[in-house]
Amino acid sequence: MRRLDPWLQLAAPVLLVVATAIVGSFTARATEIYFLTAITSVAIVVAIYVFVGNSGVLSFGQISFVAVGAFAAGVMTVPLDSKQGVLPDLFPLLRDHTIGDVSSLALAAVVGAVFAFLVGIPLMRLSGLAAGIATFAVLEITHNLLREWTKIGPGATTLALVPETTDLTRAAIGTVVVIAAAFAYQRSRFGRSLRATREDAAAAQAVGIDVHRQRLWAFTLSGALAGLAGGLYVHMLGSITADQVYLELTFVTLAMLVIGGITSLWGAVVGALAVSGLDSFLSEAEQGVGVGAATIDLPQGARLVTLGTLMALVLVLRPSGLTGGREFRLPRPPRRRVAAADGASKEAAREPV
Repeated sequence: MRRLDPWLQLAAPVLLVVATAIVGSFTARATEIYFLTAITSVAIVVAIYVFVGNSGVLSFGQISFVAVGAFAAGVMTVPLDSKQGVLPDLFPLLRDHTIGDVSSLALAAVVGAVFAFLVGIPLMRLSGLAAGIATFAVLEITHNLLREWTKIGPGATTLALVPETTDLTRAAIGTVVVIAAAFAYQRSRFGRSLRATREDAAAAQAVGIDVHRQRLWAFTLSGALAGLAGGLYVHMLGSITADQVYLELTFVTLAMLVIGGITSLWGAVVGALAVSGLDSFLSEAEQGVGVGAATIDLPQGARLVTLGTLMALVLVLRPSGLTGGREFRLPRPPRRRVAAADGASKEAAREPV
């Protein structure tokens, strides 16, 4: 059974994502979008987990890589004749060329990885509060560049006319790729070394582990996977603004990771799906939704207040999250207790009456 554990740890989150896609395919289009959003959220949260979960360093900047991936994939797939009319200020390389949507996902991953590597070279020497503040600064800088610099995007307006090609099948395939990459990394020598630095950075460094290098590799991989997730995200929406990949998405995805269990891949997937379902219901409730004979009509902003309260409760009552910060495992019979009970029975049988 122990030999099957690694495969179960990969199969369980993959099957959960596939099952979500299958169930979503049997729903109406108005409901299907919630399943599509949930699956895409899994890709983003797992990308964040690769660095935050394995290193123990809280980063507010991973959505920056989602943003650059989304804008890179979006800008490069806008039809050429439309792009030259609606985005005339782009750099010529961006304005005069277009690529297919599948190629744009690869481009999004490459752009996310390169950006994360360059940013990570200085920042991965930081830990604790300093790392959190520095990565938040990266998020702020990225947001303002995307919002103001019309040479690389639409600026403060909406990037529209992006092909809507992320359906349930493509979202599931892309998310499974992200999960498989995260699983392969955490099982690798690099992943084990990084988790050693999470438990005790000084001890890990004393046995020859380069803390900066290990964090940088994880940060870069996280950036690549986040960029890919951003590509899926923009092709799901068909349009995007810089504000859609900013503070709110940062808060919601971190809430998903914390609630599910920040130190496990299984926790990242479970948290993303569970919180995404709740988030979708609360979004509908803010507009008024009927539940049986009653109607739930929440005030605007109740969604984020509820998610924030839930995250705070999890941190106080169960810091390890819904999954306990552990990977998926099948329950095993308590062999030692059974063996001890059998031994006691045999001893009792030998005693004279």
